[in-house]
Amino acid sequence: MTGSIAIAGLGPGAATLVTPEVTAALAEATDVIGYIPYVARVAPRAGLALHPSDNRVEIDRARHALDLAMAGHRVAVVSSGDPGVFAMAAAVFEAVEHGPPAWRDLDIRVLPGITAMLAAAARAGAPLGHDFCAINLSDNLKPQALIDRRVRLAAEADFAIAFYNPRSRARPDGFGQALAILREICGDDRPVLFARAVSTPDETLQVVALPDARPEMADMRTVVIVGSSTTRTIARGGAPILYTPRSAA
Repeated sequence: MTGSIAIAGLGPGAATLVTPEVTAALAEATDVIGYIPYVARVAPRAGLALHPSDNRVEIDRARHALDLAMAGHRVAVVSSGDPGVFAMAAAVFEAVEHGPPAWRDLDIRVLPGITAMLAAAARAGAPLGHDFCAINLSDNLKPQALIDRRVRLAAEADFAIAFYNPRSRARPDGFGQALAILREICGDDRPVLFARAVSTPDETLQVVALPDARPEMADMRTVVIVGSSTTRTIARGGAPILYTPRSAA
C-alpha cells in the first residue's frame, strides 16, 4: 500500500501564518522531511518521525520522501515560506521525473504558504502592487553570469524586484554586484526595503534609497525588495509606507 506526500509551506516564521491546510497535513503525517531549521519548527509527537537534513541535498531529500511514501508513509516535506518558491516542490518533481515510473502514481500535493517576499511587502505596505519579479541571488544552482543578466533585464523592464538569498558568508559579493547593476540602470530614485526575519521576534525593517543600500545590510534571513520607478514612499511618524500604484503610464 502506497502512502502520500504533502509538500508544505511553513510560512515566514510566525505560527499564526501557517495555513490551516498545512497544519492539518502535519497532524496527519507519519514523517516530516526538510532542512534542519524548518523541521525544528514542527513539534514532536508520538508516531511522528522527524528527518532533518543539511542544506544543498534537496534531491536526496526528495528521493527519501518518495521512498517513504512508496512504503506507505504519509510524508510531509516542509519548506519555509511557499514550497514552490525557490524551495522543495520543484526538487520533488525533479526527482519524480527522473526516478522510477511508480513514483508518478503517488498522491503528491503541494500546499502553499506565505512566502517571505509577500510577508515583507505586507509589513512595508504594498511595494509589489504592480508588476514585479523575484530573483534568487544564490549561485549554488546557476551561474553568476545568468544572475547578473536577469537583474539587468528586470531593471530595464522596470519591475519591482524581490531578492531572495541576497548574501551569505560564502557569497559576500553577489548582492553588491546586483546593487551596482541597479544603480547603473535605475539611477537614484528607487526605495530599497531590507526585511529581515519577518514575523519572528528578530524582525527588522529598513528602507533606504538605492544609493544608500549596502551589501552588509542583508544576510540569508533578509528579503530585499527594490521598488520600480513608480514605487512611492509615504512619510509618517513611524516607518514609511511603500506602495507601487496599480497602474502605469
